[in-house]
Amino acid sequence: MSSQAARKGPCVVIAGGGTAGHIEPALALADAVMRLRPDARVVALGTERGLEKTIIPARGYPLEFIPPVPMPRKPNVDLLKLPLKVRSSIKATREVLDRVGADIVVGFGGYVALPAYLAARGRLPIIVHDSNARVGLANKVGARFAERVAVAVPDSGLPNAEVIGIPLRESIINLDRAALRAEAREFFGLDPHAPTLLVFGGSQGARSINTAVSGAARALADAGIGVLHAHGPKNSLVVQEVPGAPKYATVPYLERMDLAYAAADAALCRCGAMTVAEVSAVGLPAVYVPLPHGNGEQALNAQPVVDAGGAVMVPDAELTPQAVAELAIPMLTNPDRLAAMSAAAQGSGHREAADVLARMVLDSIDKRSR
Repeated sequence: MSSQAARKGPCVVIAGGGTAGHIEPALALADAVMRLRPDARVVALGTERGLEKTIIPARGYPLEFIPPVPMPRKPNVDLLKLPLKVRSSIKATREVLDRVGADIVVGFGGYVALPAYLAARGRLPIIVHDSNARVGLANKVGARFAERVAVAVPDSGLPNAEVIGIPLRESIINLDRAALRAEAREFFGLDPHAPTLLVFGGSQGARSINTAVSGAARALADAGIGVLHAHGPKNSLVVQEVPGAPKYATVPYLERMDLAYAAADAALCRCGAMTVAEVSAVGLPAVYVPLPHGNGEQALNAQPVVDAGGAVMVPDAELTPQAVAELAIPMLTNPDRLAAMSAAAQGSGHREAADVLARMVLDSIDKRSR
């Protein structure tokens, strides 16, 4: 019998598969629930084809597979099959909820959340959390009959939503950048004393960011600024070294984001919801460059931190080498400005989100059991 199965406490079912943006907040909640109620059980719902298949078991939580319900983007034959797929997935999900003895369902959006909401409706309390500034279809549906709705940023459009930020891993929340700085700089071969800019564009990199920042390499070097640049595993980047200047270190991918954050004094990056939450929580001032495609949600994700004074934002089309130099150099060469921006970023509301959401969940279970 597993340690999870041996526990007699409440059973929390989390539904947030598909992408890391759904999975990581769900797991951060799971960890927070276990900190507050060590006797609890947390069970995750997922599908055979999502990232959760590897991420969730690796973090020590049981994973129950259900049939996915992907929403067709255009009217086609898949749309005609949708009602049958939904009914099948709801039936399978209800069987899981009954078997594990679920006390509550907490959904984070995506194609795993929709059948979870519909299966729990009228049977179990539901809590919805959405990390994005623009809410997806699954959470719009779930919010209609949820007991409580939590969101990352204001003006999400969901009714009666409580703004709590995005649940984050303890390793991010408790990261002591100053204590790790020397180790982090040595790990990446960076100058131990120079102000350092961390550059990344998501797991695959971003060509516009790569081009603009590498084009500003000489200006950054002349200003005494070091760079740690993750260019993406499918991209290459060659930057000519400037004798006597701090190192411009290039890597395909950052396996140790904790050390990358600790090595840096500021970041230049995209502004997906999880990126903004992590960069803010660790207190890194940032230059955010929203993805130019999609529905504009990346700019909305970053706007509260910009408004608070913890970051600046530049449109992708305006990100030139000159713009990089004009934005990054005055920031990185002004310690007082860096300190003020760091404090503003940390105060933007993500650090306590996991515990706040966990208390919502446990309060709901306790209320139901009275």
